[in-house]
Amino acid sequence: MTVVGVLHPGSMGAAVAAQAKLSGAEVLWCPTGRSSVTKERAQRYGLTAARDLAELTERAEVILSICPPAYAEDVAVEVSAHPFTGIYVDCNAISPASMAGVCDVMSRTGAVVVDGSVIGSPPSASKSVRLYLSGPADALTPVASLFTGTAVQAHPLSGGIGRASALKLSYSSYQKASRVLAAVSYALAKDYGVEVELLDIAQGRTASYLAETAYIPKVAARSWRWGPEMGEVAGALREAGLPSELAEASAAVMSRWDDLRDTSLSISDALECLHGIPDSEPD
Repeated sequence: MTVVGVLHPGSMGAAVAAQAKLSGAEVLWCPTGRSSVTKERAQRYGLTAARDLAELTERAEVILSICPPAYAEDVAVEVSAHPFTGIYVDCNAISPASMAGVCDVMSRTGAVVVDGSVIGSPPSASKSVRLYLSGPADALTPVASLFTGTAVQAHPLSGGIGRASALKLSYSSYQKASRVLAAVSYALAKDYGVEVELLDIAQGRTASYLAETAYIPKVAARSWRWGPEMGEVAGALREAGLPSELAEASAAVMSRWDDLRDTSLSISDALECLHGIPDSEPD
């Protein structure tokens, strides 16, 4: 039985870890400093609590880091304080440069690092998710095999560290920014009382996020995670010599929703929060 450690079991991390458990792995997690909600989620998915991070790193052959992108390097630093020499899979939405930083941190332990990216909603009996993997070729197969026959579809990529991260951010740069633009469009339309007309226009087109108004509150509630991810997108674009202003602006817009972390609110409330604090008048 392969022993897998997951850091940390949020909604995505726990669901992905549960799929590894379905394939026969024992999945450890570290409850130290975690909330009661996280503990309940880990218990619901049947994850095994380690005594502490030292026990997790000692027993695990593979560690999956699935956390908000702003904490990816901090999590790697925490793990690097222990003599972990297995496979460390960073599945976070970070730029190739940030991924290289994680590799530098984990090199202190002698671990083999795999660059991973999760694309899709948390996997379940009715939903599948794609897990792209890049890095040392001999490490990709054992990671992919953890999810054989599960709702996590592993896709190894050639080309080394940075490829999986680049793919994730390439997708995020459109998928998340377009959601934000739709919210801003409705906020402006609502101010002028033409949101019904805007919706009518949008519904005349196919596959438009403007037609998915019910998703706007979900964007607001997730912006505490998505904002830092767009910051990583901006970094990746700058490194490639491409315009980063849209990603930076999206992160700035999302910061107006920072206090709405994981909340349930109406479309109107989410739009109202976009007004924030008016810019000051120039001197």
